[in-house]
Amino acid sequence: MSSGIKKSLIALSVSGALIAPSAYATNGYFAHGYSTAEKGLAGAGVAYSQDALSSATNPAGLVKVGERLDVGGAIFNPNRKYTASMPSGAATIGNTGFPAFPLTPGTYESSHDYFFIPHIAYNWMLDDTTAFGIAAYGNGGMNTDYQTVQNPNNTTGTFGGGNAGINLSQLFINASYAKQIDDKNAVGASLIVAYQMFKAHGLGAFGQLGFSNDPANLTDNGDDTSYGYGVKLGWQGDVTPDVTLGVSYQSKMSMSEFDDYAGLFAEQGGFDIPATAIIGLAWKTSDRSTLVADIQQIYYSDVASIGNDGVNNLFACGMAGGAPNASCLGGSNGAGFGYDDMTVIKLGYEWQQNDMTWRVGVSNGDQPISDKETMLNILAPAVMETHLTFGFTMPISANSEFTFAGMYAPSNSVEGPTQFDNTQTVKLEMDQFELQGTYTMKF
Repeated sequence: MSSGIKKSLIALSVSGALIAPSAYATNGYFAHGYSTAEKGLAGAGVAYSQDALSSATNPAGLVKVGERLDVGGAIFNPNRKYTASMPSGAATIGNTGFPAFPLTPGTYESSHDYFFIPHIAYNWMLDDTTAFGIAAYGNGGMNTDYQTVQNPNNTTGTFGGGNAGINLSQLFINASYAKQIDDKNAVGASLIVAYQMFKAHGLGAFGQLGFSNDPANLTDNGDDTSYGYGVKLGWQGDVTPDVTLGVSYQSKMSMSEFDDYAGLFAEQGGFDIPATAIIGLAWKTSDRSTLVADIQQIYYSDVASIGNDGVNNLFACGMAGGAPNASCLGGSNGAGFGYDDMTVIKLGYEWQQNDMTWRVGVSNGDQPISDKETMLNILAPAVMETHLTFGFTMPISANSEFTFAGMYAPSNSVEGPTQFDNTQTVKLEMDQFELQGTYTMKF
């Protein structure tokens, strides 16, 4: 293939990735995996790199995948809903004296259930032991859109401001360098540039009730964007002829503020991307089969707008009588979604049958939302815990192949008081499906 055609394919694929940021929400709001081969193994692969997009998990593995172009996309289907119980009609919240604000009883589903998320990655072998790769992919996101309902307090919409919901999309551009430093060890590093897009609607009542430091920049301001950067470091080492270990760490990514939502997110619109760490192994159980296992840690609590307590901070704001303070939405210690840090265990098995490679996997991690933080997380019901996956790679020609992965996340839920009427509970539920395919050309 001519260099001109290769450059055209890369440019076209990158353009597609740039105009369609992701809408994932699986492990919290992170994707359960990145490359299609890894997704067939439930996202495991820090010690077992198979394609150019493996740099999203561990850049060290690029020296093992050869020169190649991987381009494809996923169709992602998250089904989100909440159920509000019948309130008792209490006039205030407990003994706080704060007026009760019950949700409309019933079950309500979020619309916009299908998303297309493209990806592109190219790996250059600079020599036999050195590689440089570039990749564009989605990291995660949250999306909800609940239609208008009539509330018991004579307002409309989930939160009294008409149709309610949020949309967060994220895109990573990853430039990686990898080096095989001896017969057994490889190291790698990535510079990552991140782009975020966010909008919220239907949250005006929080401003009217005095819960925001900046009501004009709280909701219904259309799309806002944010940029930032971070680094990823990785290592892969063969500890025996059949066992490889891998480690990677991605730094917390400092992002510019969402100025149009400075009255919603803590720290005047701050929304940094949490750090992550992964450790894992790949065990070649036979000449034609491999078992992989990863443990991933996501540090949500280090980002104020994600990890800050939601209900207690809002109450601290409300008890101030509507005067702006640090605990109000947008404040220096403003209410967040109350996400806990998340530990995810991923296990996958791969085997070869004639020219086909088959994969299965399962991952599990405690979802990050506690039962006391259900009300605000109607907007971001990232309650998934288990992912079941399968996939395959089939050759197309001597220098091309197609890889497929499917994912099913069984329904999971969390239930707790609505916070603004403690005689009412709200239950958040979600299940997910995903199909992803990648076409590969090898050079």
